[in-house]
Amino acid sequence: MHTRTLGQDLQVSAVGLGCMGMSQSYGPNPGTRDDMTGVIRSALDAGVTFLDTAEVYGPYHNEELVGEAVAPIRDQVQIATKFGWDIHDGRSVGLNSRPEQIRKVADASLRRLGTDRIDLFYQHRVDPAVPIEDVAGAVGELVRSGKVRHFGLSEASAATIRRAHAVHPVTAVQSEYSLWTRDPEPEVLPACAELGIGFVPFSPLGKGFLTGTIDANTSFTEGDVRATIPRFDAEHLPANQALVDHVRALAEAKGVTPGQLALAWLLAQQPWIVPIPGTRRLSRLRENADATAVTLSADERAGLDVLAARVSVSGDRYGEAHMKLVGR
Repeated sequence: MHTRTLGQDLQVSAVGLGCMGMSQSYGPNPGTRDDMTGVIRSALDAGVTFLDTAEVYGPYHNEELVGEAVAPIRDQVQIATKFGWDIHDGRSVGLNSRPEQIRKVADASLRRLGTDRIDLFYQHRVDPAVPIEDVAGAVGELVRSGKVRHFGLSEASAATIRRAHAVHPVTAVQSEYSLWTRDPEPEVLPACAELGIGFVPFSPLGKGFLTGTIDANTSFTEGDVRATIPRFDAEHLPANQALVDHVRALAEAKGVTPGQLALAWLLAQQPWIVPIPGTRRLSRLRENADATAVTLSADERAGLDVLAARVSVSGDRYGEAHMKLVGR
């Protein structure tokens, strides 16, 4: 797999691996801890070297899992993790990006990951109680100490990105982005282009919707976050089906899967975009990695763009409480 550069010099695989689902959010895990360790280690064989985790996933379990999995291959992978939540008794109770908390989280994440540096340290959500300049300054100190290599933001507005970047260079911005979620296009992506910041789409397959495996009859298991997301309600899914039908038809014509086509569309947007699809299955990992070999013609890209712009996606991508935390 070829590599891409986030920011000035963080080289990563063109497709990464989102590890969150190995610990939470998508119902009972079909595999054991050893299975998940195997998936993470097998990522390297598929050319995937960019791994995404966070202290809040579990909480803590996911960082421990990633740390255990990468121990034999640490120097061959790039690890992104995140700070910004206030976690008590095993659950998040709000936001906390005070500088002292950022330093505390960095040290704890380093221990759980079993490493001496974090390759990319994101603020998970913008904390309105702490000026972003203070956040950038605190991460900058961690960079100078060698504990962190690069600073990132997640689900931040263009204005916040600019303010943070003025204090310490932002290497990457992470937000939900896909054919189904175009929110970053009007302001965030142009800001990244202007400032030389990489962009990392999470949920690049629309939390599974763009794979064509979900419809109005789908029943989510207990603990699956999609059961709480409005756009996955049975009342909304039929309105969104036209986009998936087009993706499936084009994928069949090209001899690829709908998921590969959706990832290929993202990869074709900019050379500094690196999607991080999540999976708990080795077969899906390989399928996603192979999306880097899928090429789209100008007409195919234009057709997808026109359709995605025309289809009015029905339903929010988060519940009300989480929608209030994005774009700040």
